[in-house]
Amino acid sequence: GTTWALLCSRCTPRAATSFDVHATPAVTVHVIHSPTTRPMMDSRWPLDPDIEVVVTIDVTSRTVNDNKVKISYYGREGNELAVAWLYLTCVEVSLDVDWSRSGRVKGKGKDKAKWTWGPDGQGAVLLVNCDRDSPGKGDTDSGQGVIRSPADLQDMSMMLLRTQGPSATFAEYQVVLHVPESDSDKVRVFHAVRGESPTHYKAVLGPDKLSYVLDHVGNGENTFYVEGLAFPDKGFSGVVSISASLLEVPHKNSPGTPIFTDTVVFRVAPWIMTPNTQQPLEVFVCSIKQGSDSNEAFLEGLRVLLRKANCKLTICSEQDTRSDRWIQDELEFGYVEAPHKSFPVVFDSPRNRGLKDFAFKKILGPDFGYVTREPPGKSISSLDSFGNLDVSPPVTVRGKEYPLGRILIGSALPW
Repeated sequence: GTTWALLCSRCTPRAATSFDVHATPAVTVHVIHSPTTRPMMDSRWPLDPDIEVVVTIDVTSRTVNDNKVKISYYGREGNELAVAWLYLTCVEVSLDVDWSRSGRVKGKGKDKAKWTWGPDGQGAVLLVNCDRDSPGKGDTDSGQGVIRSPADLQDMSMMLLRTQGPSATFAEYQVVLHVPESDSDKVRVFHAVRGESPTHYKAVLGPDKLSYVLDHVGNGENTFYVEGLAFPDKGFSGVVSISASLLEVPHKNSPGTPIFTDTVVFRVAPWIMTPNTQQPLEVFVCSIKQGSDSNEAFLEGLRVLLRKANCKLTICSEQDTRSDRWIQDELEFGYVEAPHKSFPVVFDSPRNRGLKDFAFKKILGPDFGYVTREPPGKSISSLDSFGNLDVSPPVTVRGKEYPLGRILIGSALPW
């Protein structure tokens, strides 16, 4: 997919007036010229500085220097004055993701370094791995920095590094995976090391890991799994990039010179808030049994209603809620979605009263994510409670469509 422009004038003999180009069958030669320039007899071209020769190869080399380009220079009398040879080795280094959003990794994607919205857009989608598939307690999966269960891989996006070419080439050059420092705290990459049983998943990129040199690169594929670490937010659009570069390393301790780089982009899927008009799946309610505040009658009526609605009811005990009954103020439910996976995510408010730890301890689990936010350097007010937060159904306002609704949050007066 790359092109190589030849500087034919570099090795031109003084008396030369024309040249021609021939190449081995795998090489395609393009002579770029102005409309007024025409080839001379015998397919020779005048030595015009505006003429450019470009070569491409679409067949991977079997051996080093198995492709050749011959440039012959001629004098005014048509005699051959000199010959220049260009030796070419074609290798494939391709970093591939689900850029078409079909749920499968596809190769030969165009403009893999661009991301566009919409049903006709392109670019891979990444999920924040904010659930907890591994058994036991602890942080979300993305906070653990390791893969502890096969289910964890389903929340990640696959990325393939494909390499083809003569083994001697990859023995002399390095293939390096790297991420910009600005993106390194937003994404983590695991390498599936196949030589071990079971497969070992090695964390190779992420916080404090900006590059990874692959060992023993040859013909074939290297599989990577990518997880998001941060939701799109103020100061972060959600777009992250990962690159693979082929480096020439002249000396063991010298920095490599990039020969070719292939870059892919992901967009981290945002947290999407679920409107109350959706069909309910599960209802959470607090149980209050003490004194005149008891809500036993309410709970019994709710049980009857939800049986008719075929909806799960989860009653939160006073021990779990620490007698904090205002669960609507504490939690808001939403979800994240990519072509290959979707799961619900509970958003925990910063009000931090009796229900402070309920979502993390009782809701976070396999395929149920968790996220929270607290305003930096500000005190929490009643406006930060999620009874003050809602989302409309899909709506059109002044001709603009909001297919996921509009998030609404109240403010204090004066506005």
